[in-house]
Amino acid sequence: MAINNIDLFLSRPRKVLKALGIWFPPENYLLLHALYTILIMLTQYAFILFEFIYIAGVWGDIDSMSEASYLLFTQASVCYKVTVFIVNRKNLTILFEFMKSEIFAPQTKQHELILIKSSQKIKNYCMFFLTTALATVTLWALMPLLDNAGARFFPFRIWMPIGPEKSPQYELGYLYQMMSIYISASLFFAVDSVTLGMIMFGCAQLEIIIDKLQEVQEIPLSTKLRNEEKIKITKRNNELLVDCISQHQTVIRLIETVENTYHANIFFQLSGTVAIICIIGLRITMSEPSSVQFYSMLIYMVTMLSQLFLYCWCGSELTTRSQELRDRLYQCPWYDQDIYFKKLLLLTMECMKKPIIFKAGHYIPLSRPTFVSILRTSYSYFAVLNQTHN
Repeated sequence: MAINNIDLFLSRPRKVLKALGIWFPPENYLLLHALYTILIMLTQYAFILFEFIYIAGVWGDIDSMSEASYLLFTQASVCYKVTVFIVNRKNLTILFEFMKSEIFAPQTKQHELILIKSSQKIKNYCMFFLTTALATVTLWALMPLLDNAGARFFPFRIWMPIGPEKSPQYELGYLYQMMSIYISASLFFAVDSVTLGMIMFGCAQLEIIIDKLQEVQEIPLSTKLRNEEKIKITKRNNELLVDCISQHQTVIRLIETVENTYHANIFFQLSGTVAIICIIGLRITMSEPSSVQFYSMLIYMVTMLSQLFLYCWCGSELTTRSQELRDRLYQCPWYDQDIYFKKLLLLTMECMKKPIIFKAGHYIPLSRPTFVSILRTSYSYFAVLNQTHN
């Protein structure tokens, strides 16, 4: 059975986005799907509105503002990313056509194993991100239930049109907040998984090209080999090199399309993560070490760091694979080949001097140094905020 690249890399986020009405609408239920999508997005945008109203009411109170701000940045990131995802669904169709193209079809069992290994790796990492996100949300949900202060309160400090004092207003408010935040966590996971899955698909294709280059055969100088056999090997090597170059160029176009579609999403996320990590760090220092809030903030910090690391790691893997491909080209037995092969190889290696670099906002390269730089920036802002608070 032939491998379906879309199912292999995007099956999990597709299921989540379908369940939340963000995926492509079914042809027979366009109106119902549109209404459902609007309802889901209203829960998210209303949350942001309530956050703004609350922050305006407590302006000047560092404790209350910091507790509300990290959630505001998170929700803003979710709403922006999902909105861009919906607007750019046509580009997603183009990306699917790339993934289904014949040149990306695995030709051997080894190619299939490379695709399966890469897809499983990104699935596991994204699942860790989702697990920490859901664990954080669950702890937030438990805080009002485990608090012994006596007075009831909602899980999040946002303005609400109803109060927690009476029933069923409290139950309705609690249900809305938790439903919205669980939807938010699921959307975060799904939208990011689509982008990360496609980047890792590009990495897998570069690995496949490296595997193909190992099939380039030497052409012995021995006179025992007939001219017909030499011509046959030379022709096969030339065709193999042309095929690898075509596949590499298609990978570049795929990554460029992914970057053009989601670069603003990732830039917004990286910028927001600086503020979120900074504020979470401040909230951790303000919380009791044995409280539920302390552990929820700690796990939330792990969630945001894992999300940031995932983007930077995938971008770094893509750049590393493209550099490795250039090295492998030079290591193939090019010295035995005809002049056509040598000229084509020289031209290809010159073009590959510039590795494939995925950039957020067409400006910030996704790499491990970027991850470290963001952590340093976040810590600098945290130190200033913590000093101001003290």
